[in-house]
Amino acid sequence: MSINLIGRALALALCLASTPSWAQELKFTTQDFPPFSYNTNGVVSGPAVDIIRRVCVEMKAQCSFRLLPWSRAQQEVRTGKANGMFVIGWNQKRAKWVHFTPPIMNTEYGIFVKTGNPLKFAELADIGGYKVGVYGPSNTSNSLNKIRTKMVEDGLKAITIDMRPDDESGFKKLALGRIDAVFSNRDVGHALIAKLGLSEKIQYAGPQRKLKYFIGFSMENNDKNVLDRFDAAYRKLHASGEVKKILDKHSMEIAELN
Repeated sequence: MSINLIGRALALALCLASTPSWAQELKFTTQDFPPFSYNTNGVVSGPAVDIIRRVCVEMKAQCSFRLLPWSRAQQEVRTGKANGMFVIGWNQKRAKWVHFTPPIMNTEYGIFVKTGNPLKFAELADIGGYKVGVYGPSNTSNSLNKIRTKMVEDGLKAITIDMRPDDESGFKKLALGRIDAVFSNRDVGHALIAKLGLSEKIQYAGPQRKLKYFIGFSMENNDKNVLDRFDAAYRKLHASGEVKKILDKHSMEIAELN
């Protein structure tokens, strides 16, 4: 190899080595989770996608998205095949390996019942003895398991949990009267009810708890500088009102920052 070619190769290697990690592509995984994330003609769409794209522009990074079964979406982040995942709720188990961005939106878990059920959910005793459907394993099903444990500890008639590997099954069973209620994210429930044409058969009985949704990154497989830059870019867009504009288009509620 000539001295000139060696020089060029060395210069290219030095250039690549000095390229900041945030200039690389950030890969994100999610699940089919309307109205938060979904497929539109082969394109991953939703409010979090729109926010992430805007953050990537702000930090001058490329970003890509894949819609996968939720267990695989999480595994790809955990093993470093992807950088981040969304949308996720905080829990202690995840916090051991996940870097959570600032919260991006507010939502809630609640109880859905069949139309005609007069239930106005306010306390756990209201659903004593109910057979309750839930999607899982998931953060939602973990929350419902804790509810059942609490009912047993308090001497209440405990619920029976009917866990299914998709969100739709529970709502279909509820409409048919095969279970008494569904425990679900409120926004997901309303979206599914509309999709399945069950608006006249199912109603929302009330919230069980409020929560915030985040974007999550593997702490082990990401450069901390990238994570700091992502969070800083998000906070800047939040302060400017751009995040709220995006969420308003999707009828979502922005989360306040600490």
